[in-house]
Amino acid sequence: MAADPATTTALAELINVVARLRDPETGCPWDLEQTHASLVPYVLEEAHEVADAIRHGDDAHLKEELGDLLLQVVLHGQIAEEEGRFDLGQIASAISEKLVRRHPHVFAGAEATDSAAVKASWEAIKAAEQAKDPSSPPSASPLSDRLAGKVRGQGALAGAMTISKKAAKAGFEWDDMNGVWEKVHEELDELKEAVASGDKRHAQEELGDVLFTLVNVARWCGIEPEEGLAGTNRRFLDRFSRVEAALGGDLQGSSIRELEGLWQQAKAQIRQEQQDAV
Repeated sequence: MAADPATTTALAELINVVARLRDPETGCPWDLEQTHASLVPYVLEEAHEVADAIRHGDDAHLKEELGDLLLQVVLHGQIAEEEGRFDLGQIASAISEKLVRRHPHVFAGAEATDSAAVKASWEAIKAAEQAKDPSSPPSASPLSDRLAGKVRGQGALAGAMTISKKAAKAGFEWDDMNGVWEKVHEELDELKEAVASGDKRHAQEELGDVLFTLVNVARWCGIEPEEGLAGTNRRFLDRFSRVEAALGGDLQGSSIRELEGLWQQAKAQIRQEQQDAV
């Protein structure tokens, strides 16, 4: 199925707009100052906003956020082209070639009966490509090297889940859930000791260990920590907004007992609203 001409035209227009913004003589001062490194926070922010729009099922918001994320891709392509390193066309060609290469069941007559078979084939082809890559010499720790590259672009929570899954699949795993809970309590005790010592650097390391172990709990239970934390964030903000509203937007001067009472009222209100909506 050929691309919609209107889509092709719109993409070309976006590329031209970004080129104008980066024009050395007539472009935007802010856009001209940007580099790959300076844009990293915006790439991450836009990706998270896309995920948030998906969670909320908001098509209008999703369309807007996908546009913002697409802008980041085009900006990076423009910057690289200006420096003579690569361009947006090469980016698109490379990913198209990769997709064709890693989907032989679609483009080369191979068979894949289900998504599990597709995933296994993808990983096998990927491993073969990496083995042929002259820039990737044999390693004494191939799994950890692959994981280091895989999680480099992920958030810490998602990266922890990736590492946990791959390490467990390789055999680095507890015998049962009891072992996981023992590790959680062990890491919590170490965090308490580190906090009590006043050593912030050590406490931060121990906090990371606690969070990583909780990710393992999530893996064992088949739940997604990213989704769990995102849900908690939403629930907190919903309850907090009701506490603020009850106090006219000013929390200063309220006792913790009063705030806790309003917090519990907010929880009860939300719970009742959810029950009424069923």
